[in-house]
Amino acid sequence: MTTLLLARHGLTELTGPVLAGWTPGVHLSEAGAAQAKALGERLAGLDLDAIVSSPLERCQETAQAVAAGRAGIRVETDERFGECRYGEWTGRPLKELAADPLWPVVQSHPSAVTFPGGESLTAVQHRAITAVREWNARLGAEGVYLVCSHGDVIKAIVADALGLHLDQFQRIIADPASVTAIRYTPLRPFVLRLNDIGGDVAGLRPPPAAEHKDGGENPTGSDAAVGGGAGST
Repeated sequence: MTTLLLARHGLTELTGPVLAGWTPGVHLSEAGAAQAKALGERLAGLDLDAIVSSPLERCQETAQAVAAGRAGIRVETDERFGECRYGEWTGRPLKELAADPLWPVVQSHPSAVTFPGGESLTAVQHRAITAVREWNARLGAEGVYLVCSHGDVIKAIVADALGLHLDQFQRIIADPASVTAIRYTPLRPFVLRLNDIGGDVAGLRPPPAAEHKDGGENPTGSDAAVGGGAGST
């Protein structure tokens, strides 16, 4: 029964207002570094057989914070856990992208989406799930490991574990520095925790209606934040 912990990277200066994608040199902000440190402290008492990361800097830095103080364990990189390649959408403000004709398709029918000059969300899910299965086999039935990845990648993995069609993955939230735990058994996966950010309940209160106006990462209040957004707290 291999146990997978999915951790999303901490905040960056772009997280939320801009779709960073594979933009190089996007590091954790001061707040994101604090989130990563707190994540490492939360998980300090849990033995991990491996820590795996997307190659992008924000994930590498978050994963290193989890690895800190763990003797004999180093962060391994797997590009299959890298961010969706958003192509021409990369580096553009979400407020601007919300006016793009592709935006409603991303929201309601993501399995049909291939980002212009980029990757399809179906391909993202396929590569990520393939990587999970290979790591599960490598670490064995008693393995416990952490993968640090990105919002849409984590949501795609969770949708598969829940038996949901990819078109339903926008119903799932993966906040910065959150932990989602999935236990894989011979018959089915079990989602043990979802978007766990610790004891703070502030994010359970919905934001003021004014925050949904004029675009932004969730312009209608019903839209999912493409790329994962800046979090619910």
